[in-house]
Amino acid sequence: MTRQLHGYLYLSLAMVLVGSTVVASKVIASGLPPFTATALRFAIALPLFLLLMRATGTRWPRPTRRDRLILLLQAGAGSVGYTTLLIAGLKLTSAADAGVIIGTLPVVSAAIAVVVLNERPHLFVLLAIAFAATGVLAIVFRPHTGGAYSLAGSFLIFGAVVCEGLFILLNKRLEAAIPPLALSTLMAILGLAIAAPLALAELSVRETVTASAFVAVAYYALVPTVGGFLLWYAGLAKVSGTEASVFTAVAPVSAVLLAAVILGEPLTSNQMLGIGFVLAAVAILALPVPRKRSRLKRQSEAR
Repeated sequence: MTRQLHGYLYLSLAMVLVGSTVVASKVIASGLPPFTATALRFAIALPLFLLLMRATGTRWPRPTRRDRLILLLQAGAGSVGYTTLLIAGLKLTSAADAGVIIGTLPVVSAAIAVVVLNERPHLFVLLAIAFAATGVLAIVFRPHTGGAYSLAGSFLIFGAVVCEGLFILLNKRLEAAIPPLALSTLMAILGLAIAAPLALAELSVRETVTASAFVAVAYYALVPTVGGFLLWYAGLAKVSGTEASVFTAVAPVSAVLLAAVILGEPLTSNQMLGIGFVLAAVAILALPVPRKRSRLKRQSEAR
């Protein structure tokens, strides 16, 4: 097997694990409060990240005051915000619906860059946004049982996607590049620090706690969080960034199929239509079209 094929395999497996987090979060939602589950996730993953840093000789970064603030915002949005909104949303809606909505992440990230940075998007970016929006609308607006609860759940899931998109944007605003392993470890530390006090506040909430939810949290922390990190960056080292971006389309497909196989959720025509539009959006976004250099890229090259 060639180096490139190895990369494709690693990236595919990483995105399958990302898709499995939706199923795990669905199980967690039925047996643990969101902030408690989030704090447990980081508490379990953090020791492994610390061991990996020591084993690889990765040094701790020395961020500036501005970068420390950005890192804190990243942890609040991408680490805590994403996980808690995902779990909260899955209390109200199906894992398959959530998988389709999460698949819009690459397009949402591009849209955030356009809105926040005032970048002039290429026509293909606008087309990808339109396709992704159509896919989400196929999931959100449909006359079936669930009504407002399903709609509320879908909006919570989309909020999780926006939080992750903000995480990606904030990472590009860091003055100094931080190695991926060090960044993941910092996110686990800060995420735990943010989620732990809120988890303590949830102790007063009477909610049924199940053993399966704890198992799902442990799986989320050890396999997708740590294992997915290792697979993604192992694959990224063997292929180009453009090639890697295409594999993000595997995540929603994985989530929908795993929801059907593991949770027994039926696949509806709306879900199949939605995932088709989302996959088309990701494919359009990955097209190698000539684009003008963005203000963000010019700033990063000037440093």
